[in-house]
Amino acid sequence: MIEIDEALVAGLVADQFPRWSGLPVRAVPRQGWDNRTFRLGDELCARLPSADGYAAAVAKEERALRFLAGRLDVAVPEVLAIGAPADGYPLPWSVRRWLPGTTMDTAAGADQIALARDLGAVLTTLRSLPTGAGRAAGRHSFYRGCHPGAYGDEVQVALELLRDEIDAAACAEIWLRATTSVWTSAPVWFHGDVAVGNLLVERGRLSALIDFGTCGVGDPASDLAIAWTHFTGDARTAFREAAGLDDATWRRARGWALWKALATLSGQSSPDAEGAQRRILAEVLADPLV
Repeated sequence: MIEIDEALVAGLVADQFPRWSGLPVRAVPRQGWDNRTFRLGDELCARLPSADGYAAAVAKEERALRFLAGRLDVAVPEVLAIGAPADGYPLPWSVRRWLPGTTMDTAAGADQIALARDLGAVLTTLRSLPTGAGRAAGRHSFYRGCHPGAYGDEVQVALELLRDEIDAAACAEIWLRATTSVWTSAPVWFHGDVAVGNLLVERGRLSALIDFGTCGVGDPASDLAIAWTHFTGDARTAFREAAGLDDATWRRARGWALWKALATLSGQSSPDAEGAQRRILAEVLADPLV
């Protein structure tokens, strides 16, 4: 990972975008894994990939966001400028307009059923849009939008490493059900990282969908994994009803949630909180919906 701090960002902004050089720079309290984000004054922010593997998303995301702007019922980020590699920082980066709101997991008192319906409706709209501005799923999307079997090796390794800690037989059965169907319709838009940190809430309703770095065109199943990573009970049911799609797609979605939990717990994925991933695995195993 590249060391990125406020001084580095201030220098990049001053050198490349002097019109914004007088704005104070401050890191946002909650940082993502793929990118580091810094406020520029009150209205703007800078977003910098944290490693080489995430740099290609800068141009791809800018193109996708230009197309998606105004086409969804919620806001998406607006890219105002693309920064160039420079001394001290070797990758492209971007300046965006700051979107207000609270991430879904910190929106105290929000009605989760209403949010589930909002999100399901947004994803349904996203799938309905023309796909010409998107890229076919693949390495750039970390295989979101592809068949979950792309991560079959990681699942098998995890089942072996965790066999004394989890119900490996049940996990293997869920994975088998997830990988014995494919998306047979025309490819559609997917976001690629529908997680609570990328969903903004204002006044109790979903207001923005951010971080399209892993977006693309393909199988939308990976976007449904939040049914197990966040929603529970009636909210999960509401999300499924609002998001639509057939049972086979939901089985693949469950496989995506299973893969992430297993890969993290076995040390093969980014270091998410172990307790959270164990909770997610329990939800995946217990859910009778698919």
